[in-house]
Amino acid sequence: MGVSMPKNIVIGGGIAGFHVLEDVLKRAPEQAKNFMLITKEKLGWPSTCGIPFGLAGEYDLKQLEIRPPSYYREKGFDVKTETEVTSINIEDSTVSIGEERIGYDKLIIATGRKPFLPPIKGIALEGVYTLSTLTDAFKVEKAMKDAKEAVIIGAGVVGLETAAAFSSKGIKTTVVRSRAGSLPSVLPLNIDPDMAAIVQKRLEDRGVQVMASAAVSSINGKEKVESVTAGGREIPADLVVVATGIRPEVELARKAGIEIGETGGIKTDSALHVKKGKTYLSNVYALGDCVEVISGVTYRPVLSALGSTASLQSRVIVDNLLGGKSIVPFYLSPFVTSIAGLQVGSVGATFHTATNIIGIEPIIGKSTKLTRARYYPGAKQVTVKLLFDCERLIGAQVISEETVAERINLLTIAIMKELTAKELWLMERCFNPAVSLMTDAIVDAAMDALNKM
Repeated sequence: MGVSMPKNIVIGGGIAGFHVLEDVLKRAPEQAKNFMLITKEKLGWPSTCGIPFGLAGEYDLKQLEIRPPSYYREKGFDVKTETEVTSINIEDSTVSIGEERIGYDKLIIATGRKPFLPPIKGIALEGVYTLSTLTDAFKVEKAMKDAKEAVIIGAGVVGLETAAAFSSKGIKTTVVRSRAGSLPSVLPLNIDPDMAAIVQKRLEDRGVQVMASAAVSSINGKEKVESVTAGGREIPADLVVVATGIRPEVELARKAGIEIGETGGIKTDSALHVKKGKTYLSNVYALGDCVEVISGVTYRPVLSALGSTASLQSRVIVDNLLGGKSIVPFYLSPFVTSIAGLQVGSVGATFHTATNIIGIEPIIGKSTKLTRARYYPGAKQVTVKLLFDCERLIGAQVISEETVAERINLLTIAIMKELTAKELWLMERCFNPAVSLMTDAIVDAAMDALNKM
């Protein structure tokens, strides 16, 4: 068949892909007619980060389709749903959908991620789910109606958020690690064991059993799951969620000859151009969970599977498509979540990253205080942990029931600008007893570190 007229084509309808359309609407809505988005999914812009809270009943899962495909079509975009791109043809600047070839001026690859399924016996049994898409979420929500006992395999962000959701619905829930040899604490990629202990206690207080030192060895049952064996124990379960991380979905790019980096994500330059051979391609971009980025702390390639990362990358790409020259050389990947009412945030290096990857023994500053004046009603406890390389801030972790995201955003800028412990200690801050303390926990944590220098 012939080649259709060229457009700017976005492959993938996840957060990253639809964010490109959103940014085009904000910057140059008249350009919508020049964009096509192709997605295998039926739904429009999905907020997959909100799935566990929907399962907890905070809102209807259907609300997590932020905008339907019809919205973008009405704005002038050509949106093809339930459609699969079968190949990318770099040489003639086309993509193939079966026998049809569509030409592109610029190509944006946003193929996302796929759940990682460890080689556990019984993982294909009925009643075992992942939580990677809204379709997955609807299946789990249906299974929850009859479930009495659940096991979450994986103690990362999605696993703990889901455990809290199940427990809030009266399902007896156990969290186990996916494999032996991984760090024996919850949220091991995000926070240190001393901070993780605060999160684990909150979950246990809410009725979740956390087996942070036990790894799963098998999922048991004839046709449907009946139990999970972990740490030598058999745990009854009629519902299992495997939350053992993700892998970039890069097969289309790989087959097109686009370079895949050491993390398994697509390799790009700081403007998000992909690489083929020795050349970064000026007309092909990639963003979101399918790409690797350079850490602003270790300066090594990492994956940053965060919606906030995809949003930033979308702004960069759209600005460049419209004639700008935006780049992001390094990423700090600030993180925040809410688990059983406890907000948990981090940015930069953990102690494990500092000692095992950077190769330093960080100086630690830590403080636990209130978020507001002690006499003001509703004040919450906040714990701040700061990590320094000599005097320079390289990592931060914050846990509280409020104001964690704001603190992590501040500390992200502090790491980016290479602020020292003394500069944080002397930083001018606002004060009102209803919303803050005269001397914040961040200030005291910096002072604690200074005393050790």
